[in-house]
Amino acid sequence: MTVGPGPAEPTADPFTGEPVDLGPIDQGPAGEAASPAFHELVPADVLVERISGGHLFTEGPVWDARRGRLLWSDIAGDTTWSWSAASGRAVFRHPSGKANGLTFDREGRLVAAGWTSRCVWRLEADGRQTVLATHLDGVPLGTPNDIVVRSDGLIFWTDGRSGVRHPGFETRHDLQIHRRSDVVARWDPRTGETAVATGEAGRGNGLAFSPDERTLYVNDSAARNLRAFDVTSSGDLVNGRVHAERTGSATKVDRRGNIYCTGPGGIHIMDAAGAFLGRIRIPEKGSNLAWGEAGWQTLFVTSGRSVYRVRVLAQGIPVT
Repeated sequence: MTVGPGPAEPTADPFTGEPVDLGPIDQGPAGEAASPAFHELVPADVLVERISGGHLFTEGPVWDARRGRLLWSDIAGDTTWSWSAASGRAVFRHPSGKANGLTFDREGRLVAAGWTSRCVWRLEADGRQTVLATHLDGVPLGTPNDIVVRSDGLIFWTDGRSGVRHPGFETRHDLQIHRRSDVVARWDPRTGETAVATGEAGRGNGLAFSPDERTLYVNDSAARNLRAFDVTSSGDLVNGRVHAERTGSATKVDRRGNIYCTGPGGIHIMDAAGAFLGRIRIPEKGSNLAWGEAGWQTLFVTSGRSVYRVRVLAQGIPVT
């Protein structure tokens, strides 16, 4: 796996060939409030801006605070991209092993859910790739999807089957489904061991911690609901329950505990108890979210062929 050069910078829709317009999206009011509390989180004149387009399928955004840039995956395009306000878009890594979810550990190293490579890997400071996990309970991983790191270094990811034979996403070296159910897995940096954190998250996809890390939220893409789990000190997920319904595939949480999920028509915002506050309309179906930029007050949204930027009033939980 090498760092650039890679595919040309995407400027046209990959299916229609039409040019992709970057910048503010003229779609009328983007904010739709269902509660007065929505206006404490999202400005009345909230603006949705397309910062990148012409991709095949964008996912896994994460803000690199040390370098002031956004990274994201184009899974089907087998490329990890970067963007900054100063430099625009660039290829960060190609091929990427069709990486999906991205995050950083507490030492600033990029950690990725390697979708087609069926592993979890880390990018060292010198550019070397270290594979952290390939098997779980003696069998190969499925297709690692989204990924988070707890403050003590414990890594959690959703591990399912949906990418094994999905056209454009499929694994190259092994089409065998070794595990018949999806799980949330964890990797312990102290022991190097991989274990099942829970097998009760349905078709687990996006996941995010509450501000105090006592709760882990996991989206069940098939059931279209958001599940909540209590997190033990050892990393087990217990007391699973449905926290909210009619959600999509991705989740992020702000510093006050409000929850942001992809859902019908855009990004749905709920309070910590799961009460719906409103939504931010996005032109394309959202696939994942990330906080970033100054004050962690920008919500980046990957949406199929594009990446969007939305500046809000809420402050996201930093990824550092």
